[in-house]
Amino acid sequence: MTIMVLNGPNLNLLGQRDEKTYGSQTLVDVKTLLQVTFPAIEFIFLQSNHEGDLVDAIQSARTGTIDAIVANWGGFTHSSVAIHDALELLQLPKVEVHISNIHAREEFRERSITGKAMDGIITGFGIFSYVLGVHAALHLSAKS
Repeated sequence: MTIMVLNGPNLNLLGQRDEKTYGSQTLVDVKTLLQVTFPAIEFIFLQSNHEGDLVDAIQSARTGTIDAIVANWGGFTHSSVAIHDALELLQLPKVEVHISNIHAREEFRERSITGKAMDGIITGFGIFSYVLGVHAALHLSAKS
């Protein structure tokens, strides 16, 4: 099984920004956690601050070589119609994850434009949200 893990803007700065909200772990820690927790899964990781790079990655998943997507869209969660529209074209499990609880923060963060095109959203469990996201993707894959 191959799962694409996509991360949006500013997630490359995990561990360097607002530790109270995002914790002290880095994106490398997320990658390591997933690889150790799920050694039988091949992960493809991409972080980009550019919306088009993420849309390109989503479109590349249409080739049939990707079995699921787990994604933290960062700020694009609340603003990207382009990512939403690209996601709607995918017929594979898609799980959105957030490190912080987006419903316990500023009001604008409660709305997920991208989430409307995902199978589900996991929010508020620190980097463990990614582990839960992979579990959800595996569950969805088993149902299909």
